[in-house]
Amino acid sequence: MSDSQKFPVAAHALAYLAHKKAFSADRAVASAELAASVPTNPVVVRRVTAMLGKAGLIGARAGANGGAWLLKAPEAITLDVVLRAVNGCAHLGVAPKGVKGCPVGEKIPDAVRGAMIAADTAVADRLSQISVADLLNSATVEAAA
Repeated sequence: MSDSQKFPVAAHALAYLAHKKAFSADRAVASAELAASVPTNPVVVRRVTAMLGKAGLIGARAGANGGAWLLKAPEAITLDVVLRAVNGCAHLGVAPKGVKGCPVGEKIPDAVRGAMIAADTAVADRLSQISVADLLNSATVEAAA
């Protein structure tokens, strides 16, 4: 799975767990069910849920009665935390190396790097204002319209 897909899959899975009210092990949702909702392969979901588990966002157990459940309230899980949990990429890349002696090439890497840092900061700031509950509420409102 590409890095660019980890965050959307993680956000979707968390919203689905909230929708299913999977707040304890006895309400665990199987990876096959999560995968059908995304839709993607259950292996992809298991990889992402493993990362979410390491971040303390979900609990999970393997096996026939296995599945995942939320360890925190959907209102308490912000998307910047989800992005970090899956090592998501809000980064725009790496500034190119400069060319010594070129009036532009010598200075432009620092300028591009500064712009990229500003953009990254803006993304993280905005994601910190959106919770999994917000995603779920937005999807429910749009479905009703």
